[in-house]
Amino acid sequence: MYKKFFNLQNSPFGTSPDPRFMYMMPHTREVLAGLEYGIFARKGFTVLTGEVGTGKTTILRRALSALSQERVYTSFVFNPLLEPLDFLEFVLSDFGLTPTSRTKSGMLLQLNRWLIERFRMNETCVVVVDEAQNLSWELLEEIRLLTNLESSSEKLLQIVLSGQPELEEKLRHPSVRQLRQRIFLWCRTQPLISDQTCEYIVERLRIAGATQPIFTPEAARLVHQHSRGIPRLINLICEHSLILAYVEQTPQVTGETVTSVAADLELEMQSFLIPPNDVVEESRMSSGPGDGSRPIHFFGRTAERQVR
Repeated sequence: MYKKFFNLQNSPFGTSPDPRFMYMMPHTREVLAGLEYGIFARKGFTVLTGEVGTGKTTILRRALSALSQERVYTSFVFNPLLEPLDFLEFVLSDFGLTPTSRTKSGMLLQLNRWLIERFRMNETCVVVVDEAQNLSWELLEEIRLLTNLESSSEKLLQIVLSGQPELEEKLRHPSVRQLRQRIFLWCRTQPLISDQTCEYIVERLRIAGATQPIFTPEAARLVHQHSRGIPRLINLICEHSLILAYVEQTPQVTGETVTSVAADLELEMQSFLIPPNDVVEESRMSSGPGDGSRPIHFFGRTAERQVR
């Protein structure tokens, strides 16, 4: 309802993960590059982690959108709360296959034959599991075993596990150490710093058709303060701010508007969501744990370090 008032062609702050509105920060480019490399290198496992609302699903969809132009088949598992048989059936169906058997051995044989065909055609097959921190231990082990489907030199199936920081903790558990040692790349999304939040708001409005500033500098600064740089919360605050500005018939979103919206959304109490970027431990960004496994490389260092 506010689009005509602000001369916008699209809603700039929708909550759905729309790759068109993805703003390419330096750390975002690193994460995308890591995902694409992990898949095309055919090494098996890639892990993507990040706090709630920091754009993991959007980045995944952007990466898959870019990959779809190549010879790539993808299965996107958005519900990790599946039994192993249901998981295999879902993956087969998402790849466009009709399961010929409801047994695990039958579905694995069918998947293996199909993957070999794709490999011979120089095609890549990817399974993406979203919200992977909710995977059961049993299903995690079944997913690990899928990487045993391989040629003499390369993995036939590439697997991306995406989830919240709890996924990292889960993968540190001794019971999944075999899976952990097979992870080729780790990538991490990060919240935005203040300047990047302002750039993010301006860019999304530009993509939506804005031709003049809509958020004042003070308003953008307050959006960052209340959202802690988390894109999902930025979108939420900005969307409500545009609605309120439209209702009040003010041509710009002011700091007062943002403060009012944050109070309505009770975001003053959200400071516990994530620590500021400058207190993130660098040791967790640059290397893996001392558990005897090979070094783990993180793509997507803190945004603040990236822009220095």
